[in-house]
Amino acid sequence: MKRRLFIAINLPEGVRKKLAEYQGKWINLPNDKIRWVKKYNLHITLVFVGYVSDDEMYEIINTVKETAKKHEPFMINLERIILGPPNRTPRMFWAEGEKSQELADLQGDLQEKIEQRHGARHAFRPHVNLARFKQGLLTAQVNEPLKSQIPVETIEVMQSILKRTGAEYSILESVELG
Repeated sequence: MKRRLFIAINLPEGVRKKLAEYQGKWINLPNDKIRWVKKYNLHITLVFVGYVSDDEMYEIINTVKETAKKHEPFMINLERIILGPPNRTPRMFWAEGEKSQELADLQGDLQEKIEQRHGARHAFRPHVNLARFKQGLLTAQVNEPLKSQIPVETIEVMQSILKRTGAEYSILESVELG
């Protein structure tokens, strides 16, 4: 059996609550055209791994543990709610954070070791997907200020099971930084 994995930063309950309150502002959008991310599924994806065997999963967990030791805890600042992705036809609501070199280094190291991709590291701009919607549903601009800090002390190896009602995520391993 193959598992669908990704590496993520899970959000503190207070930040999840604030983002879920924002989602409530848009409750009047047609449910058949928008799928809101459930509050308990809100996270920042660092690396999407894809489908792997159990042996590969254990290798990935060990790689995440080794990589996490080399990075100290840090903070992420979420700044605003926008439609994304930038410079393309919007299909998502997301909470965007400021660029962070600590986050770029962590994400780059993980991606390099897990996906064996090399290249220059750019400051990684974190974002939390709040909803996906059908193209053309929203044409207005959305740019609402958001001030939330996320302490990053752990990263998680997550499993995603796709279901008709939306993805269900579970933590396979939580790894401390530093």
